[in-house]
Amino acid sequence: MKQIIDRLRQNRDLSDGDFLTLLTESGEKEKAYLFDAARAVRQSVYGDDVYIRGLIEVSNYCKNDCLYCGIRRSNQKASRYRLDEKTILACCDVGYDLGFRTFVLQGGEDGWYTDTRLAAIIREIKARYPAVAVTLSLGERSEESYRLLFEAGADRYLLRHETAVAEHYQKLHPAKMSLKNRLACLDTLKKIGFQVGCGMMVGSPFQKMEYLIEDLRFLQRFDPQMVGIGPFLPHRDTPFGDRPAGSVELTLMLLAVIRLLLPSVLLPATTALGTAAEDGRERGILAGANVVMPNLSPADVRGKYLLYNNKRSYGAEAAECLDDLKRRMEQIGCHVVVAKGDYKYMP
Repeated sequence: MKQIIDRLRQNRDLSDGDFLTLLTESGEKEKAYLFDAARAVRQSVYGDDVYIRGLIEVSNYCKNDCLYCGIRRSNQKASRYRLDEKTILACCDVGYDLGFRTFVLQGGEDGWYTDTRLAAIIREIKARYPAVAVTLSLGERSEESYRLLFEAGADRYLLRHETAVAEHYQKLHPAKMSLKNRLACLDTLKKIGFQVGCGMMVGSPFQKMEYLIEDLRFLQRFDPQMVGIGPFLPHRDTPFGDRPAGSVELTLMLLAVIRLLLPSVLLPATTALGTAAEDGRERGILAGANVVMPNLSPADVRGKYLLYNNKRSYGAEAAECLDDLKRRMEQIGCHVVVAKGDYKYMP
């Protein structure tokens, strides 16, 4: 198994069979070796720096009806909200004073956020804080919309592909959505000039190990600047509410594999990982991740952006607890830095 890991580190590639062997047959010693290799590669590019992103969950309205998501259109039990420009800017003001130099505006596909409204918000953030990066995670939009948002000053865009297998995608989404359109959006974002992030759920309903290998192949082809993955976590008020959660251990292994495939990638230890395991965030960093996204949303709405059961938005997941996060990172040999934390293009 060590030979497989060494080959992955050296060649940034494996056969499908070797990927399958690595992900299904590794014992504790092999996992430790894999995590050591991933940390060494991360350190060669980013050192021991951990980048922080201030997450602002702008709306839990969504026009879509994805079967796994707690803010899906059909969930009548969701307590809906959306943040106006004044509130979003107030979150940025707080975040900047805390040391955040990237703000992530994330939300459902809410038509209230027109291009005009979003562009005005982005321009104002950039006017107040020229040195910050603005990341958007607002779903599928038109090429014209993406271009207008980029021209307004947005730097990055996160759009998880969820799964690279079309048949699997259709089992997770309503019929009107398609993997073809999702991938077209990702291609458009990259063409426009965004730093682009994609990613998948680990252990989502109907997922096979071979599908995860297809995800890795897609990541190799697309070569994103960011990859966000986390274990599937069910939400009680969705069609998948009784499904088992995805594996934390497999998620950690995939984080390490992605680091070895894409050495320069910006790789978050996600909220889902921190929700699934008390020490999930730290274990993600130790598996090769180098980004964390504490929650900057107003306290009175954090409990409403529930993509899955028991989603954490307080304690170590909260922006106001940044000192605790810094302490936790120091304990595992890393340190939080005040920086935009851009992707490092390697020769």
